[in-house]
Amino acid sequence: MEIPGRSRRNSITARAHYNPPWANTSIIGIAGSSGSGKTSLALAIIQKLNLPWVVLLSMDSYYKPLTPGQSTSAFKNEFDFDAPEAIDFDVLVENLQDIKQGKKTDVPIYSFEKHARVKETSTVYSPHVLILEGIFALHDPRVLCLLDLMIFAEADADLCLSRRLVRDTRDRGRDIEGCIKQWFTFVKPNFHKYVQPQREVADIIVPRGIENKVAIDMVSESIQKTLETKSKMHQRELKRLGKEAENCSLSANVIVLEQKAQIVGINSLLLTPTTSRENFIFYFDRLVALLIERATACADYIPHQITTPLNALYMGLRTTGEISAVVILRGGSALETGLKRVIPDCKTGRILIQTNNRTGEPELHYRKLPSDIAKHDMVMLLDAQMSSGGAALMAVKVLVDHGVKEDRIVFVSYMAGRAGLGRLVSVFPGIKVVVCRVVEGDADRRWIEEKYLGC
Repeated sequence: MEIPGRSRRNSITARAHYNPPWANTSIIGIAGSSGSGKTSLALAIIQKLNLPWVVLLSMDSYYKPLTPGQSTSAFKNEFDFDAPEAIDFDVLVENLQDIKQGKKTDVPIYSFEKHARVKETSTVYSPHVLILEGIFALHDPRVLCLLDLMIFAEADADLCLSRRLVRDTRDRGRDIEGCIKQWFTFVKPNFHKYVQPQREVADIIVPRGIENKVAIDMVSESIQKTLETKSKMHQRELKRLGKEAENCSLSANVIVLEQKAQIVGINSLLLTPTTSRENFIFYFDRLVALLIERATACADYIPHQITTPLNALYMGLRTTGEISAVVILRGGSALETGLKRVIPDCKTGRILIQTNNRTGEPELHYRKLPSDIAKHDMVMLLDAQMSSGGAALMAVKVLVDHGVKEDRIVFVSYMAGRAGLGRLVSVFPGIKVVVCRVVEGDADRRWIEEKYLGC
């Protein structure tokens, strides 16, 4: 049964609590001597897990920028890169804190050939597990407070030296003489002074690196259990939000298209099973254009005077800034033709959220957003239909984490379940939602994209 919108008892005004699956990221630290196989061990663990939400972060990214004098020493292999003072722990801790809280963070990129940071940065966002590897991964007390598991990789000193020689000559443009000079001047003495003591704080000591299959299996199983626990917590949180929204009316920010004769007529065609796919696409695009037009009315406008072709002055309006759209794949793709009819040059992004068939939990697999999206005046989030609201919650959270203000987000959908809308607006009461139809229940079968896309 369809319902018109705002007719239940208490309107949702207070913000409900919601944590995405990547909140409270599990961070694992792997320390050990230079050449001890820390990176290989981390990659072996990631390969064993075979999941898209495990990220490797190397402490090599956090070497401090060098002064001109230090840079000259570095090129002569006379600068100590193996002392804690060479690492920018302040930036590392800041990045780890952001990741732990589920925020987007920009990680510096260090060039060993230039002995300097480059202008570009890499972005880390939404990992469920992050593996931090480096010779000082277990050194700073602030980092230790953020770690959930501490590992120390052990290896024979001769093996470490041979690995370092191969790596530095092959990947970092060094010569053998310089590598050996640096090893005996800095690496070896600093190992005993700074690296070896980290062994005492480690939860697990792993000898033989990637050859130690037992240790890799043990760590992987521990991470799997952590991810399963977090998944169950996320599912319980979605259920809790649904129960809290059951007896509440829809927010005034949920805008349902006025059911005029034209809208009712188009809906009649779309809901008739025998309507051909060609006609379905034609009329659905018409309806989406009306939804986009209604959504753009939520933007801010300012007076804008122009001169007409007849040399008359006309006081019109223009938006205060750029309007963009983010498509939730794959259902949101059905709204793009209607979007382009209203805003032909609209800048768009993509988010892929898929529901796990086993758990019913939405999972973030991909995101590609305009780099300046945080500056846009309004961002439309497009999906063909909303069911439980789990994917919508996750998509809005992604935009908010990338700097988009909540009150600048407009969720646009052809139809939505009332329960899903209740969840969405209870967590994000500042957003607006524009829909054509609101139905009871979750409306969980995504038939619109199947009919529109033909698969």
